[in-house]
Amino acid sequence: MQVRLQKLLADAGVASRRASEKLISEGRVLVNGQPVTQLGTKVDPETDRVEVGGRVVRPMEERVCVIVNKPRGYVSTVKDPEGRRTVMELIGHMGVRLYPVGRLDMDTEGLLLLTNDGELTNALLHPRHEVPKTYVAEVDGLPTPETLSRLRRGIRLEDGPTSPAEVKVLKSTERGSTLSITIHEGRNRQVRRMLEAVGHPVSFLKRVRFGPLDLHGLKLGQHRFLNMAEVARLRAAAGGARAPRAMRRRSPDAGTAAPCASAQTSPPRSNQAGLTRSGSKRVTRRGK
Repeated sequence: MQVRLQKLLADAGVASRRASEKLISEGRVLVNGQPVTQLGTKVDPETDRVEVGGRVVRPMEERVCVIVNKPRGYVSTVKDPEGRRTVMELIGHMGVRLYPVGRLDMDTEGLLLLTNDGELTNALLHPRHEVPKTYVAEVDGLPTPETLSRLRRGIRLEDGPTSPAEVKVLKSTERGSTLSITIHEGRNRQVRRMLEAVGHPVSFLKRVRFGPLDLHGLKLGQHRFLNMAEVARLRAAAGGARAPRAMRRRSPDAGTAAPCASAQTSPPRSNQAGLTRSGSKRVTRRGK
């Protein structure tokens, strides 16, 4: 499909539409090796070679955001040199290269985002924006009020003090407690290390919320596309990260527009949703 040359340059992020027109008028844009100065010239991004300043211009890849309810036993990487299962096996072929937004360790379940939008990823993970992430943790013992206060004030770990956390006890038994804990950082295994530091090691951990998003309606092992409203809320939570021009939904199979609300199942299959764990024992249930 042919598009106007200045539109291709603008959509590829070379310059604004007006600045792209100036580049063309000045003869600084080559099409198939020849300078083009006529505004409105149309090119086919699939077959024509467009260059600016000696660099080839490629169309901006369509932006995709996917939410996954990650089971335990999967690593949050694109490839694993040790041959372990990765979250990419849960989503299948998307037609674009997606990358996890941060990580959940192999033994942690729950909400993981994948996208090819690098600007959004950086904004969501930047400490300055303090995007909240909420976990449900099963721990040994019953934390005392003083222990909860320590977590709320911040815990000193080997890599420095943490920011204050939001913590509450959801359930307690003779064997242990179930906590809800919200942090605003993204350090490696941070929740596990915080709880271990106060004497309550974690036996089960699930992330149930990332910024404005939760796992409502998404079973363990499933994924779905985010809709435009959800992406907008993510951007707002990440300090208003700029939306790219080529934000569009894709089908996991054919690469065509897909219903954002439809969930895609991936192994392992599970009948449990929300805050239920992958085994037979339930943790707790949280209203939307």
